[in-house]
Amino acid sequence: MTAPVRIADAATVRLLRPGDRVDVIAAGDEANGAAAQVIARGARVAAVPEPLDESAGSGALVVLRVPRSTAARLVGASATAHLAVTLC
Repeated sequence: MTAPVRIADAATVRLLRPGDRVDVIAAGDEANGAAAQVIARGARVAAVPEPLDESAGSGALVVLRVPRSTAARLVGASATAHLAVTLC
């Protein structure tokens, strides 16, 4: 399944190309003592849409190919945490 994911650092997303593999990490909430968590491992980049408005400062969208259960975790994490990616 494909899952659109908003990554907090738009500059990082500009480094990605379809076919790349990434790990998606949800930033931890240091105030509550929560550590960063890996939400998806080895997700394949399906698309990197052109940004609609780079001045918005709200990160950038990337479309990932992941199993259905991972897509649900990504959606849940994106509602409560800033997401980042690392290249595999």
